Amino acid sequence: MDVTLTTPRRPVEVTVLFPQLAPLARPAIRLHPRPGSPSAHDSSVGGPLLWPADEPWPYCHEPHDQADQLYEAYEVHVNPDIEWHPGPNPMVPVAQLYVRDIPLLRPPGQADLLQVLWCPFEHEPDLKPPTTLFWRSSAEVTDIRAAPPGPFAVEYDGYVPRPCTLTPERITEYPNSMELSEELQEQLRDWSRWQAAGSGVDGSYARYPEAFYDSRLSLAPGWKVGGWAPWGLTDPVARFCAACGAGMVPLLTICSDEWDSGTRNWIPYEDQSVVQQGGDIESNPPEVQVSKGDHLQLYVCPESPEHPHTSLIQ
Repeated sequence: MDVTLTTPRRPVEVTVLFPQLAPLARPAIRLHPRPGSPSAHDSSVGGPLLWPADEPWPYCHEPHDQADQLYEAYEVHVNPDIEWHPGPNPMVPVAQLYVRDIPLLRPPGQADLLQVLWCPFEHEPDLKPPTTLFWRSSAEVTDIRAAPPGPFAVEYDGYVPRPCTLTPERITEYPNSMELSEELQEQLRDWSRWQAAGSGVDGSYARYPEAFYDSRLSLAPGWKVGGWAPWGLTDPVARFCAACGAGMVPLLTICSDEWDSGTRNWIPYEDQSVVQQGGDIESNPPEVQVSKGDHLQLYVCPESPEHPHTSLIQ
C-alpha cells in the first residue's frame, strides 16, 4: 500500500463555527478501493480471502426459488457453468480487512482479520443481501483454499464486487444533521452564522445551509470503516444489539459509489490531479450496486464483536 490518497481539507473548520459538534467527532477510515489484483494476504474489496482449506465455504440458506420467476424476467443472472437450483447459494466475498491496515477494527481475542461475505441476492423483508462476518487470526491459516465456489445466481452484477486494492486513510466525521439536537439543527439553518465563516462557504447553499454541512463537512462518501451513518433514505434509526441491548455502532459502509455530483469535493487530491491532467477516474471502482444505487451499512455491538451484527440500507 505505497499509494497515497488524501481527502481535501474541509472548506470550513466546522467545530469552530459550531463548538457543540466537537464531542460528536468520530474517527473513520476511508478505504479508497481501486481496481487491482489483491492477494489473499492483502486487505481488499472483492478480492480472494485468506480462507482455510479445511473450512466449509458459507452458503445462504434463505429461499432462492423466486429466482426462477426473476430469471424469466431477465432480472437475475444465472451462472452458465453451474446448474441452477433454488437451494442454498454460495456467499460472495465482499471485503477482507486486516487490522494492520484498518486499526479502527476491534477484533475478538487474537483475531487480526475481518472477512465480509454476502448472498448476491436481495431477500425479504428488507430486500437487502444477507451478510456474514468472520473474524480470524491470519497466523493460524497455513493452508489456503484455492478457489471458492461461485454463486448459482446473482440478483445483478452489482452484487459481485470487482477486485480492488485499498488505500486506507483516517479522517474525522460528524453526525448527519438529522441526528443532531433541534437546537443545533436550528443553528445549522441560520445562514448568518455561515456567512460569518467567510469565503469557504458556498453561497449556493444560502436557502438550505444544513445541506452544505451534510454534503461537505459531516460524512465522507464511499466505502469506509467506522464513522457515522449516511442517513437520508430514512430518518435515523437506533440499532440495538440483540444479545445485550447495547447501542450498535457502524462497522463498514458498503457503497454504490465513491462520490456523486453533490460530494465531488471529497474526491482525493491525487484523483483530482489526474482529472486536471486530462485523465479519467471512476466513481464506483468496485462496480457494486446495493439495491440499485443505495448503500449497505453493517453495525456491530461495541461490547463484543462476536455478538450478532445487523445491517441497514441507506
